[in-house]
Amino acid sequence: MKEIISHLRKAFDHRVRLGVMSILMVNDWVDFTTLRDNLEVSDGNLASHLKALEKEGYTELQKQFIDRRPNTSYRATAKGRAAFLDHLNYLEKIINMQKEQTD
Repeated sequence: MKEIISHLRKAFDHRVRLGVMSILMVNDWVDFTTLRDNLEVSDGNLASHLKALEKEGYTELQKQFIDRRPNTSYRATAKGRAAFLDHLNYLEKIINMQKEQTD
């Protein structure tokens, strides 16, 4: 079990980062406001988690103006997608191991 847990990505330990990646995995680009509203977090909280994911190379951002208003959107990078899927696979292995122990 310790071997499997060591494969979990620290970058996805927090619920906000897990939520961000879950949303980005099924959407091409998602703007900051949509992420904030769906995850029900403050601007500062979301910004710090997005910065952490970007630092890891798991997300990228795009800044543009829409009707003269700044808009920042995010998407998962190929590296981020692979890392998140890997993380989910190890979570599934942990769940399955627990199921087998109770059967």
